[in-house]
Amino acid sequence: MDTTLQDPLVGQTLDGRYRVEARIAVGGMATVYRAVDTRLDRVLALKVMHPGLAADAGFVDRFIREAKAVARLAHPNVVGVYDQGTDGTFVYLAMEYIAGCTLRDVLRERGALQPRAALDILEPVLAALGAAHRAGLIHRDVKPENVLIGDDGRVKVVDFGLVRAVDTNTSVTTGSVLGTVSYLAPEQIEHGTIDQRTDVYACGVLLYEMLTGGKPHTGGTPMQVIFHVLNEDIVPPSEAVPGLAPALDALVGRAAARDPQLRPADAVELLAQLHTTRQALSQEQLDLVPPRAVPDAQEPQDAVPGTGWQKDLHGADEERTSVIARPVLPAEEELNRTSVLQFPPPLPPAPAGPPGPSGPAGHRPPRRGPRRGVLAVIVAALLILGVGAGVWYISDGQFTKVPAVLALPQADAQQRLDHAGLHTKVTTSFSLTVPRGQVISTDPGPGQRVRNNAEVTLTVSKGPQEVHVPDVTGKTLAVAQEQIKGAALTPGTVTQEFTEDVPKGAVISTDPPAGTKRSPDAVVSIVVSKGAPVDVPDVIGDSVADAQQALQDAGLTVVLAPDKVFSDVADKDKVALQTPGKGAQAGEGDTVTITISKGQQLFPVPDVKGRSAGEAKQILKDAGFDIRVMHAFFGDTVFSQSPEGGGQAPKGATITVWVR
Repeated sequence: MDTTLQDPLVGQTLDGRYRVEARIAVGGMATVYRAVDTRLDRVLALKVMHPGLAADAGFVDRFIREAKAVARLAHPNVVGVYDQGTDGTFVYLAMEYIAGCTLRDVLRERGALQPRAALDILEPVLAALGAAHRAGLIHRDVKPENVLIGDDGRVKVVDFGLVRAVDTNTSVTTGSVLGTVSYLAPEQIEHGTIDQRTDVYACGVLLYEMLTGGKPHTGGTPMQVIFHVLNEDIVPPSEAVPGLAPALDALVGRAAARDPQLRPADAVELLAQLHTTRQALSQEQLDLVPPRAVPDAQEPQDAVPGTGWQKDLHGADEERTSVIARPVLPAEEELNRTSVLQFPPPLPPAPAGPPGPSGPAGHRPPRRGPRRGVLAVIVAALLILGVGAGVWYISDGQFTKVPAVLALPQADAQQRLDHAGLHTKVTTSFSLTVPRGQVISTDPGPGQRVRNNAEVTLTVSKGPQEVHVPDVTGKTLAVAQEQIKGAALTPGTVTQEFTEDVPKGAVISTDPPAGTKRSPDAVVSIVVSKGAPVDVPDVIGDSVADAQQALQDAGLTVVLAPDKVFSDVADKDKVALQTPGKGAQAGEGDTVTITISKGQQLFPVPDVKGRSAGEAKQILKDAGFDIRVMHAFFGDTVFSQSPEGGGQAPKGATITVWVR
């Protein structure tokens, strides 16, 4: 069922800027939406904290810390954060939108990966974490759900919501650990301490899971998983993948060592070891196919097509980021008290012999031999009849099982079904993870029992869905935007450029260019022509009529400003200002605004007669005038001035005074 329609945020605009278009992922702390930045006209991912958590200052602080941490990284393998803000009860991050899928989606569909593919994915993950570690940051929640694989093959690490600076307090004393149990390092669980090596441990678990298709530690509850993490070393992945290179066993063992001192110091050091290991592997070792690479049954797919965000609907509890009670270390004499460690108590051993008395000592229920014998005879007869019917049904030659053909090329899959006596019907579908020409699924599914000559429908991958950017060169902007939308793409930012080759208002080019393949909804930026450039003439100081004539002759439109201004460079009723100014470039028909001068602005001249020369200088200077002193006779008193006191003069004018 599409729950997007029930989400109240869909269709709303947050902070007057981000228009929410669809819900694409739900997590324990936040919901992720596809949105459009209406200011910059680009598609992005909007991560909105659940309103119930927005009142918790700790969670809000973690949200803001994520934005600041990722902004510090600016690494090509880290999903970028563009903005952070609040709108009422909604706290959000505006993030880079990645079209693709998560590593969890790939593992669910492919089971396990060849060593070459596993190393190809782990390498950029370590590069991103290495940049974080060298910047003093720890991710703390490395797992397949937080590794995005774009349609273009780029690998990016997301969700730095649990990030913590190395130089902050790195021990947890609250009795809980925040993270995902399958990827938590032992010291993180036992003592709450974290550093770069906790991320290294998670990468070791990640590599094990990619190589084998399963986690190294499993259990029915998170606490059972924690028990295994604390007490058992990770077994070499070659035990699950026969023939796996010993060098890969060693790489996993070093990265996921229980003792943090035995691990690489940070992701940069582990990346160097990965490169060394890869160089030592042969092509056959890199291309080894793990036993779980082709699953026996089709698995559910919860990835949202066309996005890098995964729905968090039914993943196992240990795959979710959560707050986990951290076991408190007991005193030496209490080490065996599992209730203190919060681990589930061990099951009692099964009794070696028949059950003892269930009532008071020495009392046993009465024996009922005759009835039990009759019942046994009846059960045996029914069992023989059931087994006989089952053998007859199974041995009936009218039935067979659907062979496993997932991920096989179409021709190989059809050949295998033909050999099983089954007919084939082929349909196609787009897939982000299954290569073009390989089988995505079968109906009925692999291993299902069908009649001979039954029809099996093969769904074959057409590869990632791609569309071509249309050629809109020379079209008007409105027509170009409609054609881009019609091609299942999103019109993006519009910029303008001068050109003599394309008429004004027509499209010059697009980015990406016409004919380029892109995923649906990809953003296409448009460049529109401003026409041939026109040099704006200088009309400052000209009469209004002369200025208008000069500008019109240049192909420009003249607008007269409604108000006049004082000017020290233009006489009264001449042009004092023009916008744009002399030498600027404008398009043909563009507007130039001219402003008329009111002449120089005049100010009152102070009367300084009778003052000393020094006093006169200071008074006139404070009023904004210069002063020239003329001595008629010996003395220091002003007896005349020009202009006279009470008159007017422009600022900076020179006032002449005579003294005697």
